[in-house]
Amino acid sequence: QVQLVESGGGLVQAGGSLRLSCAASGGTFSSYSMGWFRQAPGKEREFVAAISWSGSSSNYADSVKGRFAISRDNAKSTVYLQMSSLKPEDTGVYYCAEAGVRFTTRAAEYRYWGQGTQVTVSS
Repeated sequence: QVQLVESGGGLVQAGGSLRLSCAASGGTFSSYSMGWFRQAPGKEREFVAAISWSGSSSNYADSVKGRFAISRDNAKSTVYLQMSSLKPEDTGVYYCAEAGVRFTTRAAEYRYWGQGTQVTVSS
């Protein structure tokens, strides 16, 4: 029923920026928390950022705090991740996810996941 499609990934040099988008369909987008997670080569999937149902609250992993910004446009059923001052350590597959509650950073509470978009940061 719910489908999430990420876009905007690519190859950038260290210090550069990328803006990821996630378009949702088939659900009640504005009622739930949205999150971004990533998986680096050889690593476990980790939390990156989350935003509440209304967009009034957000939370970030310490590793990206001050560099990444999550936002949402409920009228367009889209969530964004603005990534700045990128580092090689940011390389990985980035996944968009929709939760079943208003606001959460817990992966277990995210019920729907996109296919991911590759982000590669060169040095």
